[in-house]
Amino acid sequence: MKNIFLEKTQKGEKTIGTFFEMGLGTVGEVVGFTDLDYVIVDSEHGPYGVESTMEILRGLDQLESVTPLVRVKDTNRNSILKMLDIGAKGLIIPQVKSLEEIKEIVRVGKYFPIGERGVAFGRCAGYGYADHAKGDLQDYFDTCNHNQLLIPQCETMGCLNEIEEIAATEGVDGIFVGPNDLSVAMGIPGQFDNPDFLKALERIIRAVRAAGKFTMIYCDSTKTAVKRLEAGFDSATINMDISFYVQALNQCVKDVKDNIFVKNTKK
Repeated sequence: MKNIFLEKTQKGEKTIGTFFEMGLGTVGEVVGFTDLDYVIVDSEHGPYGVESTMEILRGLDQLESVTPLVRVKDTNRNSILKMLDIGAKGLIIPQVKSLEEIKEIVRVGKYFPIGERGVAFGRCAGYGYADHAKGDLQDYFDTCNHNQLLIPQCETMGCLNEIEEIAATEGVDGIFVGPNDLSVAMGIPGQFDNPDFLKALERIIRAVRAAGKFTMIYCDSTKTAVKRLEAGFDSATINMDISFYVQALNQCVKDVKDNIFVKNTKK
């Protein structure tokens, strides 16, 4: 089991991803041919359950160059456990509100000795036939604990207020910032240049860096992504695949129509 996104992060490389909203394993397979470092299959806001997510992961796994992450729908044990068992290389966990909730997420999402994740040789283990699942059970646990990441999403005041303790918790691999919900929680919706919001981002970066973990943040555009990466974030998750698809089609139409217009005006 390899996690290329994690390997790049540990080398200090900045990484780029997007949210996967378009569905179907074929789209996942095509995304695997891009230069993205990862995609996040969105089962929180997207319509994907366990079975449809598994088909998307199968498509992404064809090349293994784009790391498949999943944003789970909630913090319940089954939501976390099943997405790990079907082969997600990491989970973005939304709406966490306290250190105690984080400890429970780690308990159900990491194997012994870090947590108490239920043992099953599912798809992530090649149903028991993958090389990393054939040997000693503790070796299998250690491989999964290292490569299958737990990444709480900092988007509530509860998470922000305890970010130092949360980031330092064993079993938490990184922190993902949801700027829209965080700005709402702070009472300044959409005010991303507000000094208080920028101070919150600085606090998150500082806390996560002190814990030796990595930071990720959602960005609405490439311009915002550059800004956040320059500010110290390790990874930028830019918009979602649907938006890129619409933008590309509209640009295609514009390019053709503009060219026709130019030619017609020269006649």
